[in-house]
Parts: sequence; C-alpha cells; structure tokens
Amino acid sequence: MKRISSSAFNMSIGDFAKMRVEKATLKIDDGRKVVKDGGVPNGFVDGEVSADGELELDATAMGILAAEATSKGSWQDIEPVDIVFYAKGTNEEEKVEAFGCLLNLTDIVEYDPGSDKKSITKVSFEVTSPDFVRINEVPYLSPERTENIVAK
Repeated sequence: MKRISSSAFNMSIGDFAKMRVEKATLKIDDGRKVVKDGGVPNGFVDGEVSADGELELDATAMGILAAEATSKGSWQDIEPVDIVFYAKGTNEEEKVEAFGCLLNLTDIVEYDPGSDKKSITKVSFEVTSPDFVRINEVPYLSPERTENIVAK
C-alpha cells in the first residue's frame, strides 16, 4: 500500500503557471490558551490565530514569479494568493489550502563559490484571509469566529 510521504505532495500557487517548489512549509499558531484558577487548569480561551510558511524556489520557479512581478509593476504589487498542497496514496488523501497568502522574498541570494547545489530563493508568506486554512475541506477556524468577517 502506497502511503503519503512529504515528497508526494503537489502544490499550486494562485493562478501562476505550474512551478516546482523545492520545499514548502505551512505553520499555524492557534492562539488558544489554558486559563487557571489558583494555579490549576480550568478551561481555555480563544486567542489570536495566524498561519505562515515558506517556499523554496529554484531559478525556474523564480522566473515564473518574476514574470508576475513584472506584470504587476513590482514584487510588492503581487496580490495575495491561495496555496494548495495535495497528496494521494493508495487509501489516503490529504489536501491543505491556505488562503490569501501574502508573499515576501526573504533569502534572495546565497553566494558560495564552493557549492555544488543549485541556487534557491526563499519566499515566506503569511495567511491574510479570514478563510484562513482548510484541511481536507474542513475549515480550521470555527464558523463562529469568522461569521461577521467572511462573506457567505
């Protein structure tokens, strides 16, 4: 039986042409905190949520992103994009969607004259949409948290 490995994931980034991503991460900070009475745990409260991640792109993928920046007029004018991660095994499937990801170039050049590795550019992103993240079609956030923010 084929299982899902980290190398089994395909991904799409907005409406950009298909690009290969060398490595990608997505992290959620849930923000919920335990409350205590007299130093003893007694429930929890909701807190601020956030999600962010990083993409590692080779020169070919950066060329696709550069074409988007050129068409918009600058790197900062690239609109937030939805990022979808998808993998399928024999009996399992995983789909993770992050909405409204604001891209930010971070590690642009790493110069090492003795390296035998191809050039990689790191692009970080933060989720900006109240649609936030869906995992296997299930929203991460409770509908009550977004009912006055997300358009129906």
